[in-house]
Amino acid sequence: MTDLPNKLITIIASLSFFLFFSNLLYAQEKITIAVGNWPPYISQDQEHNGVISHLISDIFDDIGIEISIEFLPWSRAYNETKNGRYAATAIWMEKDERKNDFLYSNEVLSEQFVFFHTKGLPFNWKTIDDLKPYKIGGIQAYSYGPALDKLIANNLVQIEYVNRPQQNFRKLLKDRIDVFPIEINVAKSILNKHFTKAQRQEITYNIKPLLNNSSFLLFPKSLASSKELLVTFNQHLQKFKDDGRYDTYFENLKNGVYDKISAEPMISDVLAR
Repeated sequence: MTDLPNKLITIIASLSFFLFFSNLLYAQEKITIAVGNWPPYISQDQEHNGVISHLISDIFDDIGIEISIEFLPWSRAYNETKNGRYAATAIWMEKDERKNDFLYSNEVLSEQFVFFHTKGLPFNWKTIDDLKPYKIGGIQAYSYGPALDKLIANNLVQIEYVNRPQQNFRKLLKDRIDVFPIEINVAKSILNKHFTKAQRQEITYNIKPLLNNSSFLLFPKSLASSKELLVTFNQHLQKFKDDGRYDTYFENLKNGVYDKISAEPMISDVLAR
């Protein structure tokens, strides 16, 4: 072996490395992914545990890996996956500090955050500074993007926090807050399942997005298999996008395919995505 050219040694080493991680990956015929509750995208009260759970499950099925979904509080899903108990966790916004613990997939979901308010409030905004006169409803441990987060950190806006998003909609109806930033489809799901038609008719939203946000599947750096699993997941995710399958899931979401009429949603005590 010592007489082999350095180039050949490098090739053999690289091939051995690839085979090692491939064996780690494909030995996992079944993996478990930790998730937080984020209806209608991820929810025990939706068919297939929600559209994102369905999408992720089908992507791994395309790879040849069966997954099971375990619902946990957001912070526990993060920490236990970070420590290697789960193969991945879904779905999370991008934050620099999370990159110390996780590898990010390509974008799994594009979300849009807008301000909800009552129809009686003439609410319009152009810049982030226009929010200063308003009392904002927030969710504990949640990020609303760098611009608004900076105003909050510097105490330049009024914000009151709650644990559950439906609490803020109740506060809107009682004029205890003025506006509530939340992802638009999540808001509609909560309103449809927790509020009467008459209450829903009192609430509207401003079409100007506060935040266009990407969310990702996170793979823990603590597991040796994560790098290869990430690469393979990204390849198959792109294949779903290229052949049109990806868009079908979200058309089905719009058409109510994932709805369970008789179910009441469980909203996590703390949303910390």
